[in-house]
Amino acid sequence: MRVLVVAMIAVIAAGAFFALKVKPPEVPVEKVMTKIVLVDDEFALVPTVESLNLNKRKVALGDELFHDRILSKNETISCASCHILAAGGDDNRAHSVGINGIVTAINTPTVFNSSLNFKQFWDGRADTLEEQVAGPLHNPSEMGLNWEEAILRLNKNASYKKKFEEVYTDGITEVNIADAIAEFERSLVTPNSSFDKFLQGDDKALDDVEKAGYLLFKSLGCVSCHNGAGIGGGMFQRMGAKRSYFEEGNTNELDFGRFNVTKKEADRYRFKVPSLRNIALTAPYFHNGSAKTLKDAVQVMARHQLARRLSEDEETKLVAFLRSLTGEYQGESLSRDGDDVK
Repeated sequence: MRVLVVAMIAVIAAGAFFALKVKPPEVPVEKVMTKIVLVDDEFALVPTVESLNLNKRKVALGDELFHDRILSKNETISCASCHILAAGGDDNRAHSVGINGIVTAINTPTVFNSSLNFKQFWDGRADTLEEQVAGPLHNPSEMGLNWEEAILRLNKNASYKKKFEEVYTDGITEVNIADAIAEFERSLVTPNSSFDKFLQGDDKALDDVEKAGYLLFKSLGCVSCHNGAGIGGGMFQRMGAKRSYFEEGNTNELDFGRFNVTKKEADRYRFKVPSLRNIALTAPYFHNGSAKTLKDAVQVMARHQLARRLSEDEETKLVAFLRSLTGEYQGESLSRDGDDVK
């Protein structure tokens, strides 16, 4: 029996997320005014963009910056080049391509629902979306631009100069560039998945196979890491919690995960647990893009995180449930041709 608890996220936001067993997102409390439905203290609905107290002018400015190639060194790529909003918020590559055709070293995570993550990047090196903006902007393998050059370029653009002055009293600064892009990214929520509708009491929103997958997802213990509104994104976990994932001598520095940030041995091979929302659209999977299909990813997780080998029937049910997590963006269902290999 499902128990529905409705709460307002405002002053009590921290308490609500404690009940979800995850840390609150970095979105300031005053920016969140929405209803959240908790189920068995494990899952929650994604807030609708209308329910968020976002600054519309900042969102519009951030949207323009997000899609403008002006912020890359040779003006050939934008944030949207790797985070394709018409699909799953990523680029469906194992490794993205930056300026000058440079192939990046790590898989690009989706930008959708990133405001629900307690940290940003696979290794959690950024605490906020604002901090995260500087990462790809300055990375020589991605956009390769420093703040000084970015500010100079935008100040030379009359349209941007005017828009920044309308939104920010101090005009174009690195803080304001990051603030505008982050505000836009907070608007990239994808509510109304079939699973969300099921959580709200629509028993027909999931078919029998998806429901069986949901129950299996819980009984296997997947929910211990993948919970909350993002169905993940609220903690770090070791890749290979029960069975070693990395072969000796077959790793690189990025495989060390959180260790690269903290230098603590206990954090070696630990990564931010990714959100599973829209997961059917974001193949390939994991920090290294090694799992080509959703079925591959389920098999790897079962083997290395749970020390189990799933039956084909169990895999089918879990994949069906995961496909039910695809939501809507701007009122339209997200999808892409091919989905992933079934």
